[in-house]
Amino acid sequence: MYQDEARFGRISDTRYCWAKKPMRPEVKGMLIYQYTYAYAAVSPQDGRMDSLVLPEVSGRCMQIFLDEVARRYPDDNIVMIVDGAGWHKSNDLNLPENLRLLFLPPYSPELNPQEHLWDELREKYFHNRAFDSLGALEDQLVAGLRALEADHARVKSIAGWEYIINSISNAI
Repeated sequence: MYQDEARFGRISDTRYCWAKKPMRPEVKGMLIYQYTYAYAAVSPQDGRMDSLVLPEVSGRCMQIFLDEVARRYPDDNIVMIVDGAGWHKSNDLNLPENLRLLFLPPYSPELNPQEHLWDELREKYFHNRAFDSLGALEDQLVAGLRALEADHARVKSIAGWEYIINSISNAI
């Protein structure tokens, strides 16, 4: 599984959109510094994705996420590929019995297919949106994450890179 975190906040993401002439679409803009964080891990081979929405990025929240993923797959041995964030290397992390971490090279987000799932989530659920509260933003984030978790085919089409699938197939 490839794992990553992403920050979502009440700063609106305005983008171009189509409209018939002479209409000019109006988009509400917002710049409020309130954030929440999504933790997610994806299995490129079968398109399964697991996620949690947590209040911060820290060793404590990373531990919660790792424990939850391990609990969801008690009969699997999980190799979780992560970037080099400080909380991924925390001495306080207690890895579950069925989970091991493997680190990507530094400064290489292009090697993590989970990054593309964040792009999909932001494009489909967050552009041209302004939220009245952090709770409303979190509700939208949870809805988007649940939709991705339920759509294994779409997740696999985004994250199932050929070289990853080939390397897994050759290792089995």
